[in-house]
Amino acid sequence: MSSPLPTAVPVARCREEKPSVHIPIHRERGQREVFCGLTGIIWLHRRIQDAFFLVVGSRTCAHLIQSAAGVMIFAEPRFATAIIDDRDLAGIADANDELDRVVSRLLERRPDIRMLFLVGSCPSEVIKLDLSRAAERLTKQFLPQVRVLSYSGSGIETTFTEGEDACLASLVPQLQVGTAAQSSEPSNLLIVGTVADIVEDQWTRMLTTMGIRNVQFFPPRRSGDLSRITVGPNTRVLLAQPFLANTCRMLVERGATHIPAPFPLGVEGTTAWLRAAANAFAVSDPAFENATQAARARGMRSLERHREVLEGKRIFFFPDSQLEIPLARFLSRELGMHLVEVGSPFIHRQIMGEELSLMPEATRLVEGQDVDSQLARCREARPDVTVCGLGLANPLEHEGLTTKWSIELVFSPIQGYDQAGDLAELFARPLRRKHLLEPELPVREALPCN
Repeated sequence: MSSPLPTAVPVARCREEKPSVHIPIHRERGQREVFCGLTGIIWLHRRIQDAFFLVVGSRTCAHLIQSAAGVMIFAEPRFATAIIDDRDLAGIADANDELDRVVSRLLERRPDIRMLFLVGSCPSEVIKLDLSRAAERLTKQFLPQVRVLSYSGSGIETTFTEGEDACLASLVPQLQVGTAAQSSEPSNLLIVGTVADIVEDQWTRMLTTMGIRNVQFFPPRRSGDLSRITVGPNTRVLLAQPFLANTCRMLVERGATHIPAPFPLGVEGTTAWLRAAANAFAVSDPAFENATQAARARGMRSLERHREVLEGKRIFFFPDSQLEIPLARFLSRELGMHLVEVGSPFIHRQIMGEELSLMPEATRLVEGQDVDSQLARCREARPDVTVCGLGLANPLEHEGLTTKWSIELVFSPIQGYDQAGDLAELFARPLRRKHLLEPELPVREALPCN
């Protein structure tokens, strides 16, 4: 196992319930086109500011992360790859000894690290390298300076955004455990899911203005704050991201209560999300209006110019991030777009129940993917905008279809009132660009996408 790459890269689901509106869900099983869970490192390492993510994988893993992050050669980000090479695969070198050596060198070089994640990949899964035991061994060696944890971002086990779910699930045991004896204490609101710092600040101000003062975010900005988060019978959990089913289940098993809500995308979604929190904490209507009215008005104004571009346009979602249903609800109800098809890798009934109740009943929902079949439907429908992964975007653009990269919707701050206009612009921008640069291009011959 070689050292981290130099310079550029230095080293069960929640209980399911039926939605209130019964929209048929078409299930597909076949070849998928989606990133692996390693990609979640890109937004997680920005969020937890004293953590480091060490992928135990191949050079392909290293190039994937570096390319997805757009890291410049002079940058020193907080992620790296410990390369599994031929000596490891052949059993000539002891992979655990090699990993210990790489971690020791990394921590000597980066004394600012307080939490180190060993992230499993397809190669580490194939050679059966037990990273959970390695994390326990290294934690004993480096505590109290550094705690070492592990999770899998392997494409064998996770898709795109499930990497964050696996990471947060590994952090749940680090939280304080609330007990039934503390039931007389005031309830705390735990907002779960990685969001930009500016979004956290906006929400904290509004919730505090409502009178909800015991608000915590998971994951926190610094790993040391994990010990200040208590999860127990008094904890109310509000998901900021829809792909955290396993983390949600683990928190509920500790006694927390999940607050069902739409997700905070767009003005309507953000209002319903905040209203769900307000109802759980018995916030009065006047207090809620006072806290949200100004931001809600700003959000509605920010959508106006984008509605002119998007209203009446047809959109098609390939399954990728599990954000597809909340995004489709936002585009349909707030911007007047027509939903041709909405695909999602997984549809969790409890988590998505509130979103499904707001979807147009005629919506074609698809869970899972058979990429060839879905490509055929997309080509036949010829939507105005197609939301898909990078692997499908270029071939579809060649055929004259306008695409939006789904990965950009995860990397960008899109939650909340003040980001509603930015979210709409992500969909309006490719249409404006096509109108300016390619107003009358002929449809090209279809190319294979595999």
